[in-house]
Formats: sequence, C-alpha cells, structure tokens
Amino acid sequence: MNKSSRIWRVTGLLSAVSTLLLIVGFIYAVYDMTVPASQASKVKPGDGAQLSVTAASPYDITAIGDSLAKGTGDDTGNGFARKTVQLLTKQGKESKLVNNLGINGLTTKALLPMLDESGVQYGLKQAGIIILSIGGNDLFAGAQSYQSSGELPTEAEMDAAVKTLGENFKKIVSKLKKINPDAQLVYVGLYNPFADLKDMKEAGDRAVANWNLNVLDTMNQYPGTIVIPTYDLFTSNLGRYLSGDHFHPNSDGYQMIADRIVQSIALI
Repeated sequence: MNKSSRIWRVTGLLSAVSTLLLIVGFIYAVYDMTVPASQASKVKPGDGAQLSVTAASPYDITAIGDSLAKGTGDDTGNGFARKTVQLLTKQGKESKLVNNLGINGLTTKALLPMLDESGVQYGLKQAGIIILSIGGNDLFAGAQSYQSSGELPTEAEMDAAVKTLGENFKKIVSKLKKINPDAQLVYVGLYNPFADLKDMKEAGDRAVANWNLNVLDTMNQYPGTIVIPTYDLFTSNLGRYLSGDHFHPNSDGYQMIADRIVQSIALI
C-alpha cells in the first residue's frame, strides 16, 4: 500500500468518526432540551413527562399569589421575593429565586385551581421557602383602581369578604402543605392601603385585623409556617411605602417586608 492510499484511508476513518460524534452530539442536545439536566439521571424508561424533583435548598424561594408576590409597584423589579434572596445571600446563605408565580389581580378563588397544575406544583416542590401573598384583591375588590373609577368597597362588602376568604385560605394552606410539607410557608399579612381615606380608615382597619387573625388561626395548625405582619409598617407610612397607585408597595415598602421575612426565618 502506497503512502497516498494510507492517507486517504486515515482521512476516511476520521471523517466517519467525526460524523458519528456529530450524530451522538445532536441526539444528546435534543435530549438535553427536552429533559432538564438536573433531572436527566432520574428519569427512567416509561416515566414519560413525570420528572423527579431535586431536593430543595433550605433557602431557595418560590413566591406565589397576587400582585404583591409578583412585585408590582417596585420600580427596581425585585419585589419582596428577590429582595429576600438578596438579604439571605448577604448573610452567607445559599439562596435563589426558583420561581415567581405571582399574578396581578389573583384572588383566593382563582389560586385554588392553580395549585392543582403540575407546573405550579413542580415550582413549589423545588422551594425550601414558599412566600404566599393572597387576599388583598378579595378584601379590597376593585379598590386598586379607585383613582379612575371612584369605587371603593363598602364596610358590609369587606366584612362579607373576610368570612368567605377564611374557607378559601384554609384550602390553600392545606394544598400548599401537601404539595411541599418540608418547605417553610411564609404568608405576607394584609395592610390597609386606604387608611388615609376617611371612609376607609376604620372599616378597612377592622376588616384587615379580622382577616389577619383568621390567617393566624389557620397557619398555627401547621408546623413550619410564618405570618409576616405588615399592617404596622404601612398604617402611618402610606406616603413613604406605597407606590403611585395607592395600593401596592414601592421599592422601600417591599424592602421592609423582605427585612421582616428574613428576620422571621432566622427565628425558626
């Protein structure tokens, strides 16, 4: 065999190996896109779309609930979820925001079926800390748009809402603890964003107080639960801690809530 023939044989062999590697690489890439890397080693043949959930870090956070969970009103875009992660990280704890499942306008009634969705459950199971914010849209239905509509809930409407909310909230907490019994469940209590309005001061304060008491009764039935009081933060500081919509916290308001969340986590 002459030298030229050997070169061509070697070249052909290398080409074949390269082609094989490209095919293998392509197959791996497709698999990697369809199955998350952290789950690939745990998926067994026949499992289909069901993926095992990796063990949650104690300080990894998933936020769920209404616009406060989402962080609406914070011009930094962080909200109390990311601010809590930042504070924990500064303390030397490994923490990240796993998922933010906050939705503007979400009510307790709308949250309940969400908790049955597999994608929502997956995000909750990956968390060591679940931060829940819900109830404000039920209690102050439509009130966040009062500047344009001029409509505010009546005292009777708020009192009725507190009674209805209680049953929904019990179901929400029960579902969350079943989905991820090991996570710390942190509920952000309600405040009265309209305490500076004459017609809403007394009635709103009473409705918020009754709701927060109901929340405490429910949460105290489960281990690993925390209720973060916010009423005192805002009641005398609405101009300082509320955003321009007169309903959601601004960046400083979310920071105050995050401070309390971290302080409460450190106590248990």
